[in-house]
Amino acid sequence: MKFNKPLLIDHPFEDWVWNDVPKFRKEQVRKWIFEKEKLNWNQMFNLPKSMKEKLEEKFDLMPMEKVQVQGSRDTTQKFLWILRDNQLIESVLIPATIGTKGIRASRLTLCVSTQVGCALQCKFCASGLDGLKRNLTTGEIVGQILLARKEAGKRIDNIVFMGMGEPLANLPALLPALDQILSPKGLGIGARHLTLSTSGLAPKIIELAKYPAQIRLAISLHGGDDETRSKIMPINDRYSIDELFEACEKFIQKRKKMITLEYILIKGVNDDLRQAELLARHSRRLNAKVNLIPYNEVDGLNWKRPSRAKIKAFHKRVEKGDVPGVTLRMEKGFDIDAACGQLRLRKKTSAD
Repeated sequence: MKFNKPLLIDHPFEDWVWNDVPKFRKEQVRKWIFEKEKLNWNQMFNLPKSMKEKLEEKFDLMPMEKVQVQGSRDTTQKFLWILRDNQLIESVLIPATIGTKGIRASRLTLCVSTQVGCALQCKFCASGLDGLKRNLTTGEIVGQILLARKEAGKRIDNIVFMGMGEPLANLPALLPALDQILSPKGLGIGARHLTLSTSGLAPKIIELAKYPAQIRLAISLHGGDDETRSKIMPINDRYSIDELFEACEKFIQKRKKMITLEYILIKGVNDDLRQAELLARHSRRLNAKVNLIPYNEVDGLNWKRPSRAKIKAFHKRVEKGDVPGVTLRMEKGFDIDAACGQLRLRKKTSAD
């Protein structure tokens, strides 16, 4: 991947690329980008014309452009972005109302992509149907949040790295992106509002445990034993459930943070009550919360969603297993292919 110019927000403001820019000018540019969401040099009116011309000649400022926005009946929005090399990615903005009677609040969650496509070939997921094209850069990860926030016209409260790609396969770009997201001089989003989901790259989980911020970790489990999980998650042939859980235990010990086990319910594959009992056992072992997700059907894949009765029975059996917590998460954005597992690699067409 080669570009004519580097992307400015791939670099922190103390990086070498800023050596010939005065400190107070760097601060002005930072405010324009992260506080005022201006990704156009001409809009930075307090910078000298000569400096803007010099910076424009040296850097790209816009990491991507909006191609399309789709709105769901449940008010979820899916963004299709075109990157500087004409690759396409998707991210999803999910509104929600939280709280109890008398105290209600709205929040916005953005589901962020970390790769163009995915190499891991999880059998339920649309993102890997055409394989991996490339990793996203730091600025392309952060750029999704900046531009989605501008589209929404309000603060984004939560970030979930559950879009296209495997986040832990792109740690060299992701960790600096986390720095920018967490920094008060960046996006200023607190660590407890960031959730990273992984299919189970065990060594990378241990590596992530060294990152100092208390970000949340979610494990895409989807099977209670190796035989079942391998049918759904080819990564399980490389890192078995025991190897994965050993890495999770090291993460938990290091970070002192509860993790979540994500479990997509697929008809006739992983939805029997024996799997529910195994899932409860794993939850107790790790002191992990469980997030049950009925399968969202994808064109080109033969998997089906279990019946409502089957889902309810599975949910109840996990609850009876004395787990730290279990939720049943119904889809958001299903009607626009924005629900869990539905984001996919796309090619630009005239319709876009």
